[in-house]
Amino acid sequence: MTNPPVVTRRVRARRKTLQLPFTREHIRPVSHADLQAFRERAWEVYEAIPMPTLQDEPWRRTDIRGLPAETLRLPEAAGDLQVAQVPDVLQASPLGEALAGQLVLSLEAPVMHTLDDALARRGVIFTDLRTAEQAHPDLLARLMGQVVKPQEGKFAALGHALARNGALVYIPQGVQLEKALHILFWGPGEGLAYFDHLIVWLEPGAKATLVVEWASPDEPAEALHVGVVEVHVAEDADLTWVELQSWGTHMWNFTHERARVGRNARLNWILGAVGSKLTKSFMDIDLVAPGAEGYMSGFYFADDHQHLDHDTQQNHLAPHTTSDLLFKGAVKDTARSVWQGLIYVAPGAQGTDGYQANRNLVLNPGARADSIPGLEIMANEVRCTHGATVSRIDEEQIFYMRTRGVPRKVAERLLIEGFFAEILDRIPFETIRERFRAGIARKMGYTT
Repeated sequence: MTNPPVVTRRVRARRKTLQLPFTREHIRPVSHADLQAFRERAWEVYEAIPMPTLQDEPWRRTDIRGLPAETLRLPEAAGDLQVAQVPDVLQASPLGEALAGQLVLSLEAPVMHTLDDALARRGVIFTDLRTAEQAHPDLLARLMGQVVKPQEGKFAALGHALARNGALVYIPQGVQLEKALHILFWGPGEGLAYFDHLIVWLEPGAKATLVVEWASPDEPAEALHVGVVEVHVAEDADLTWVELQSWGTHMWNFTHERARVGRNARLNWILGAVGSKLTKSFMDIDLVAPGAEGYMSGFYFADDHQHLDHDTQQNHLAPHTTSDLLFKGAVKDTARSVWQGLIYVAPGAQGTDGYQANRNLVLNPGARADSIPGLEIMANEVRCTHGATVSRIDEEQIFYMRTRGVPRKVAERLLIEGFFAEILDRIPFETIRERFRAGIARKMGYTT
């Protein structure tokens, strides 16, 4: 009898869990005891939560182990690092005469700050985070962490603990802005780690339009951005919020963003994302009282090796609330997009009306788009629907236009612009729409 063969199995080497090079000593000290205590508690939460891995459901499709953590440093540790200044095209607000105030932030200081005097006299606060810590510490301590809790994730806790820049937008009760506010976060420099915190708070009956942009040049060395965005729209308030993400292709971008919408209040949230090396963004709307309405529209376009992952939730936490979400995306080259969406209806949230849709164009065989819609309904008198599609450009439509003398590249451009038009038309400013159209054209190689 021969002995059975001995089979030797190689043990696959396990990759180490990502370790970021930050410690409790990196918490920026502030003089207000409650603010300091909040950041200290957020750090404790950060240390208690494990780094997300591919085994965690929200992160199954986004691998962050390639982040070069050992090379990262905070902006104040960059010494005399020469960085790109804010381009004129970004520093010049796209809102023109419709501008009520502008805040441009670079590294850890405001580059530009304006606010209409009449609004300031009515109690509107529109300022950078560090100024808010000095001028409005009690208000900031009352608002901070009320909408996005540190416990919501590893990067949420880290963003709360290490926030070094950011802004406070506070609109008092009954104040309605006829013009818009504009904030630009500019993050230049190689190997830098940016942590920012944005708080937008509308009191009952307030109304505002806010345009926020995160941007940077392309850099040779990879960098990190961790952001926390907290939005509160109180009873009978109305907020239009346009968010533009155009980070350089070296940036690893992690954000936790949540909007809380009160009784008979309305939120119109519009997102455009074309930048970063990798993005993992959690974007939630909490409808917390009857009559609350939340609308979210988004578009993303990934090319080259980009990876864009947007995780959205429409949380109906009270009866007779309405939400509507439409995200559209395109991918080309070897890029990948991920959209995960959930409509949650809490027990007792009768009369809910929720809708979500995700449409994707895959422009060549090497690209990939993942679309994962979901419903979790705990009430029985609701209307909730969802849908998702992933498809290529329709060759019959291309053929139709070519038979009428339209070159193929022009035909493709017309189809892609038409695909995104439904989202772009929801942006309230033509100049911002044009900026996005130019970004789409660059992705398609139509312009330099």
